[in-house]
Amino acid sequence: MRHTQTAVLERGEDFSSDFATEPYEVAWAGEARFFVQRLEDTAGDVELRTQISPDGITWVDAENTPAVRLDGTMVTWPVREFGGWLRVSGTVSGLARLRIYLVCKG
Repeated sequence: MRHTQTAVLERGEDFSSDFATEPYEVAWAGEARFFVQRLEDTAGDVELRTQISPDGITWVDAENTPAVRLDGTMVTWPVREFGGWLRVSGTVSGLARLRIYLVCKG
């Protein structure tokens, strides 16, 4: 039987510069998907990158997942072959209030 788990990495935080979410251990999962939702009417430009880590301490951008722009109210992208830990890093110009989910299946 497959297992799924949804983690809310950010719950309506305001971002106005570079940021990274808390790390999330996903070594048990075979696939994952990020969902990033813009809350309220904030208009900041948002670019998001998937980062991977072997230990939750040292991070690198995932080589097989390009950067994603949040142009509307929600963006989502799949992540595969990620090792033990995942997080999202982002760059915000202006102000953006975001909710970020990570859904894993294994």
